[in-house]
Amino acid sequence: MVKSIPRLRWGVGVLLGVGTLINYIDRVNLSVAGPTLEKVFNIGPQELGILFGAFFWTYSLLQIPVGLILDRFGVTVINRWAAFLWSVASAVIAFSTSLGHLIAARAVLGVAEAPAFPANGKATAYWFPRSERGLATSLFDAAAKFSNVIGVPLVAFFIYNFGWRWGFGMTAILSLLYFIAFYVIYRNPSEHPGLTESERSYIVSGGAQPEGLSPKGEGATLGYLLTKAKVWGLTIGFAAYGYSFYLFLTWLPGYLVHTAHMNILRSAAYTTIPWLVATITDLVIGGWLVDYLIARGGEETKVRKTILVAGMLLGLAVIPAAFTTDPNVAIIWISIALGGLAFSAPIGWSLPGLIAPKGSVGAVGGIMNFVNNMMGFVAPAVTGFIVGASNSFSNAFITAGVVLLIGIVFYLFVLGKIEPIPEPA
Repeated sequence: MVKSIPRLRWGVGVLLGVGTLINYIDRVNLSVAGPTLEKVFNIGPQELGILFGAFFWTYSLLQIPVGLILDRFGVTVINRWAAFLWSVASAVIAFSTSLGHLIAARAVLGVAEAPAFPANGKATAYWFPRSERGLATSLFDAAAKFSNVIGVPLVAFFIYNFGWRWGFGMTAILSLLYFIAFYVIYRNPSEHPGLTESERSYIVSGGAQPEGLSPKGEGATLGYLLTKAKVWGLTIGFAAYGYSFYLFLTWLPGYLVHTAHMNILRSAAYTTIPWLVATITDLVIGGWLVDYLIARGGEETKVRKTILVAGMLLGLAVIPAAFTTDPNVAIIWISIALGGLAFSAPIGWSLPGLIAPKGSVGAVGGIMNFVNNMMGFVAPAVTGFIVGASNSFSNAFITAGVVLLIGIVFYLFVLGKIEPIPEPA
């Protein structure tokens, strides 16, 4: 009789997913509050687009340094401090009294949350064998989508009933609770008292990334990584996904208010539909199906790249969404687009742990996430200026489709085979 392997690693995966869920509620609260803030602070779409992007300037610029810091000091210490700081920053936003204060507070929040996704990617590479990496990654990536399913209506309820400040105060409380949970629960596999020897052996023999802090000079490999086409194929491809993702993350409630003249609660209800579709496709296709096909003998590069590119192609449904003013039709097209993009995302997030040289998962993830999150500034700002100039979202959606086409080219022809980059001599 074969002894079953304990499943502590999946508890760790759920913990990372909960952190991402709260992390992203911290981001969508501003998109829900946007129409209210326009009235309170007497601003237009252009200023709102800049406010949406303020978080991503600092968040993006810190991705590469954070990746190197994670490789140097590890997930446990860095993520503890980060979770505490983002709970403080969330509380500060609730007390802002002007547009300038809001922009500054969102920039501070970007600093606090910068380690979140690179740390999740690194922790997943430690805790899961390659054969389970797809589903494990989709746990925290799907949480980013699911944040809109529960976060948007939750924030809308607080704003509608108690005012916009409570939309941010509520997330500050959730962030503090997560800091406590992470501090108590998370350890790396080698440090976790609850990890059995059989599960540890299963994780290591399955191709988990070796633990161990990188030496102080390890940051020198950044220049080496930047010369590798594989890194740029991953980075530009994932940034193209990020452009559409952040467009919808920040502007979808406002699009429904603007185009269909909905109130904040009705727009929140409509917003949950495509994000629920995205959550399901992320877990089922980007997570479970990828692992299942590889376990059944599918060639790893072919499986991952086929599903990756298929998701990006479905993302092009954002273009027909540009040519309708019927909110029901638009939501169908947007659901197709987000559903496809969602199941491509966990594959993208798993790739740093699959292609990085030893000790450089954080650095590769940092490069990828830096460019991806620059789209978190670019997409909301460009969309705001397009809408302000044309009083329509059509050209904004078409622009997102063009960016996706560029990403597909990089995934197909520049990324190459999904295998580790040789270590520098």
